[in-house]
Amino acid sequence: MARFGLSTLSNLWRGRGHDHPWQAPEASWHRPFGLGWTQPYTVRYASNLDDGPNHGMPLGGFGAGCIGRAPDGSFNLWHLDGGEHWFGTLPDCQFALFERDGESSRAHALAVKPTLDASRPDAGEPLNSWSWYPASTAEQSTGTYAARYPLSWFEHSKVFQAEVSCEAFSPILPGDYRRSSYPVAVFRWRLANPTKTPLDLSLLLSWRNTVGWFTNTDPSAAVTFRDDGSPEHNYVPAIGRGEGQRNRCLDAPGLKGVLLEGRRSEPLAEGEGQWCLVVPDDLEGVEVLRCSRWDPTGSGAEIWTPFATDGSIPDSNNDRRSTGSEQASAAIALRFRLDPGAVIELPVVISWDLPVTAFASGTRALRRYTDFFGPCGANAAAIAAEALRDWRDWRTQIEAWQQPVLERSDLPEPLRMALINELYDLASGGSLWTAASPTDPVGRFGVLECLDYAWYESLDVRLYGSFALLQLWPELDKAVLRSFARAIPASDATPRPIGWYFTQGKGRVEAARKLAGATPHDLGAPNERPFDATNYTAYQDCNLWKDLASDFVLQVWRTFKLAPSGEDLRFLADCWPAAVEALRYLKTFDANDDGLPDNGGAPDQTFDDWPLQGVSAYCGALWIAALEAALAMGQRLQLELGLDTSAEQREFGGWLEQSRANFDDLLWNGEYYRIDADSGTPVVMADQLCGDFYARLLGLPPVVADERARSSLKAIKESCFEAFEGGRLGVANGLRRDGTPLDPKGTHPLEVWTGINFGLAAYYRLMGETATALAITGAVVEQVYSGGLQFRTPEAITAAGTFRACHYLRAMAIWALWATHTGWQPIPGAALEA
Repeated sequence: MARFGLSTLSNLWRGRGHDHPWQAPEASWHRPFGLGWTQPYTVRYASNLDDGPNHGMPLGGFGAGCIGRAPDGSFNLWHLDGGEHWFGTLPDCQFALFERDGESSRAHALAVKPTLDASRPDAGEPLNSWSWYPASTAEQSTGTYAARYPLSWFEHSKVFQAEVSCEAFSPILPGDYRRSSYPVAVFRWRLANPTKTPLDLSLLLSWRNTVGWFTNTDPSAAVTFRDDGSPEHNYVPAIGRGEGQRNRCLDAPGLKGVLLEGRRSEPLAEGEGQWCLVVPDDLEGVEVLRCSRWDPTGSGAEIWTPFATDGSIPDSNNDRRSTGSEQASAAIALRFRLDPGAVIELPVVISWDLPVTAFASGTRALRRYTDFFGPCGANAAAIAAEALRDWRDWRTQIEAWQQPVLERSDLPEPLRMALINELYDLASGGSLWTAASPTDPVGRFGVLECLDYAWYESLDVRLYGSFALLQLWPELDKAVLRSFARAIPASDATPRPIGWYFTQGKGRVEAARKLAGATPHDLGAPNERPFDATNYTAYQDCNLWKDLASDFVLQVWRTFKLAPSGEDLRFLADCWPAAVEALRYLKTFDANDDGLPDNGGAPDQTFDDWPLQGVSAYCGALWIAALEAALAMGQRLQLELGLDTSAEQREFGGWLEQSRANFDDLLWNGEYYRIDADSGTPVVMADQLCGDFYARLLGLPPVVADERARSSLKAIKESCFEAFEGGRLGVANGLRRDGTPLDPKGTHPLEVWTGINFGLAAYYRLMGETATALAITGAVVEQVYSGGLQFRTPEAITAAGTFRACHYLRAMAIWALWATHTGWQPIPGAALEA
């Protein structure tokens, strides 16, 4: 292992030189350290999740569980139980710095002072002996937080004499189906001495033993309903469970650290395993101190008093096991002297090995990273050791894959920033990535629609939100679509109440959970049997939806045609039978035999609070595009694999001819397409031609003529963008032609959906209207990243400053704009074979 020590490493670090202030890296989201928000967006429905704006970038691999460190320095996001969310600051999970310049000394934990726990007013002020880092104010900054996923930076200024900064990351690497799954975070600290006197410094990392915490103690799978009509399940993690925990010092070739362990069941249970804190063992001139156990529930003086005195901590290896609810934290400190003009770089690694994700039915899954480190839950040190060995290579690869985005000066910097940062949801969106099997060679993969609508890979949402996965990890995109292909023939007659009818005051209306041939809405929820028990959502009867079958077929053909790894005929053949069955099922809703499926009055498509009646522009255009895609699929399979698809081609061709003959006659009003044929609703629907966008994107015959597409886009721009709040928010879903609302109290029509806006912007770009595309995207990005919604991008925002459904999958549709703007410019690594 290379030696780390005191040197001049400025060429290895984009940061502050002695003559220049620290600059946030290009295309990063950044904010003064600890500065509060004056008027952030707040949640629209009281029952929906709103943790406030203090969100930073997640750390940890896809499906491995992740942690998040906020712009005020606190570790407050803990997504360590697959598909579940816990948000709360553990003050003792923190870095701290001691400094002495010969005349005076100072020590601060590198986060702002934690607030009192309102749920436990008797608990008092946490760690009240600690000194906390001062927050920035409007008048003076004490540092900067910046993020460009999976990289984040903390810079601290005007408090210490040393120049202090930290870069944190995990190995999120396109096309790398191993390292992108790792449960690990690397913290690359840089400290420089710009003064004329030596500085004595000590960097502390303290961490709570949380082994055993992140498992649901209320495993009920019963469906209940929120005030917005959506189903939910209860999550009660075992926060504070301490019995059986122990911490012990770790010495291994190349590293020193501390292992945090807990009780172990046989077989290993959810939440059981290890945490590991390590540093290199060959840091020249650096003293490594370790305290394996201290009590984080009191004042914290036992660790803080010696640290604030001389940078030391009690050097002990107390590995006794906790009893009762006793809590245990561990700490590691790096103490050294920094001469004038010297710079030191200190890599610190946090890893975790919590290999099991359990579901309410008693089933369980191993996480993807166990394919490389084993399922025993005793390999946190091995994960950390690889990180210490390879972090420089990982960092170089991250820089390489981000470079094509950074170089696109024809895209505004805020858009480039959002392109990269919106990928955060692949880690913190409750992602599930299971170990591989013969049937699933890269494992099964899924991201929640959002934390409020906690079911995996909602198909109507991923029609937009899967563009990132397709372009960067195409084998995972295929894995998701194969899961849908298996689910389409399945059935489940279990009756369930439909939530929308409750919100309409219509009482209890029940429907079968899943009918054979119906394309499922989602791949199930983390409290049931995801991938096997589909259609968890019960807000609407998804068996009646008129977009899902088309969504499936279009995504299969899109992934086949556009995946950077090339065309995969085996994948196409695997999905073909399900595509045929799905389209035949959807055709049964053609009530008047005009070739086009009819919407039924109750909301039955992705705008699931918006009733459509008869043939609709949204569902009809998707249907026509899907038939074109199915014909292309059948032709390729027959020509290249010898499958006899002639009967299906004749069938789909007949439907297509009939549908095309009637679509414009039923819906074109001379300027744009009516929302539907039968309701008479006089609005311009923003996403009326999503099907035409997909057809053009995939090189299929367009759904509508160019002049009608352009006329519709003009009406959408004028009515739903420019006339709605002057375009400052983005495009509203549906307004009258003069820009006024049909119903001032409406829900979906008056919302700006982030992912729909990004998809619509890609359509404008595809039609050559780049200025409009960038204006729409810029408006939405501004609202999200200036409104305290960063790293929790919602489905919807409103003119009243409210949002709905944060951590939303559809927002990754911003990668559709990258595809249309750059002509599918490849990202390094994405084309690698799994």
